[in-house]
Amino acid sequence: MRPIRLGLFAALIVALLAPATAMAAAAPAKPAVPVVKDAERKVGMADTPALVAAANLHCQVSDARLAGKSSPDKKTGSLGASVYEVACGPGAVGYLLQTNGTAAPTVYSCLIANYPPDMKPPSSPCILPANIDLRPAIAALAAKAKVPCVPQGIRGVGQTASNTVIELSCPGGAGYLLMASAPLDMNKDATALNCLAYDAANANIKCALSEPAARLALADKFATMASPGCAVKDRRYIGLLTDGTEGYEFACADGKGFIAKVDAKGAIAANLDCTKLNGGGCTLTDTRAATAEQAGLYSRLAKSSGSDCVVSKYAVFPAKGTNEVVELVCGDGKGAIGMFPPTGKGKVLDCGHALVAGYRCSLGAADYSGLTADLKKFNLIACNVSSVGQPLKAADGSIRLEVACADGLPGYMIQYTDPQTAKEAVGCRFAGGCVLPTNKTTAPAKG
Repeated sequence: MRPIRLGLFAALIVALLAPATAMAAAAPAKPAVPVVKDAERKVGMADTPALVAAANLHCQVSDARLAGKSSPDKKTGSLGASVYEVACGPGAVGYLLQTNGTAAPTVYSCLIANYPPDMKPPSSPCILPANIDLRPAIAALAAKAKVPCVPQGIRGVGQTASNTVIELSCPGGAGYLLMASAPLDMNKDATALNCLAYDAANANIKCALSEPAARLALADKFATMASPGCAVKDRRYIGLLTDGTEGYEFACADGKGFIAKVDAKGAIAANLDCTKLNGGGCTLTDTRAATAEQAGLYSRLAKSSGSDCVVSKYAVFPAKGTNEVVELVCGDGKGAIGMFPPTGKGKVLDCGHALVAGYRCSLGAADYSGLTADLKKFNLIACNVSSVGQPLKAADGSIRLEVACADGLPGYMIQYTDPQTAKEAVGCRFAGGCVLPTNKTTAPAKG
């Protein structure tokens, strides 16, 4: 996006030595109130209603002036031009209109004219009384776009065929870019984007009302809210996430890290531990060291739960109630599912019994020796479980789990009252519903 260019526009007015503009340009430390001549206002009020209509502006002209006019020049081929300023009533932002009398006028917002991109004193400002202080109107537009502050600083970044871009700074240093309509219409919606998104991007739009480092440091309050024990070593703005929250990554002095998801009200929507993000996402944290430490923690939790699993790898499932549910890979390569409450003893299920609990192992080797042991409780000692089917829920709430035997003979349907308690085992020849290849048999005829 190119910033709007008012150079030609300004040159026209300066060349015409418009008294009010010259006065504004030569203003002392405490500028005098610009004076609009009656003759300029009379011409402006007569000419601008038609120009506003030709430009399709949503503007009920409340005040206007002729800001400057140049005559045709045969040597240069110039048709001559006129520049007008219009005010559009309370709560609106006025315009500068440039016309050569043969085409629809070119429209410039007084916002861009009065708060120029270079932040220097404007060379050709709007000076009608209604157009001098535009802060209340921009504050109203910012509130509509859900900017979480009353703007302290304003800068007109630029204008394209469809957007007017406005930078706003908040007390404390936060900043936003407001994407509004072009020509700027206060009745249309606008979208606010965090300046942090542009600080990190290699884009031609940058926020300039405050320093990027100062803006990013403000995010440390989110780190304190999400993880009070974190002494922030580094931070990164991730951007707008698909659920509408904004993501911030923080690295802590103790080597740990997390991603804080912040909602539109500035509250923490989620705190994601970098060691538990299966797809990565953290770039500031040494996740290998942190992951090794977390694996050690899960080994200790497994041991306290009665398991001898020394965890070498893990993946976190969505929490089940207050329990943390983790898939574990033990040192011997076998998989397991750990279910650990915030306090007290948890439990570790082998991959067979984990199916009864509703979890399937995918990282480690499936160990069905626990299911084989369950069959032996019912004196079914000839079957070593080699594979399992999908768990089936019975009408009484119990779970039926089909198992196949390594010898290729028909297997069994084991019924569980809970993931670790087998109630009975029935051969697939009699149970019905078995679907594993070696278990498909024709039930004996009745009678």
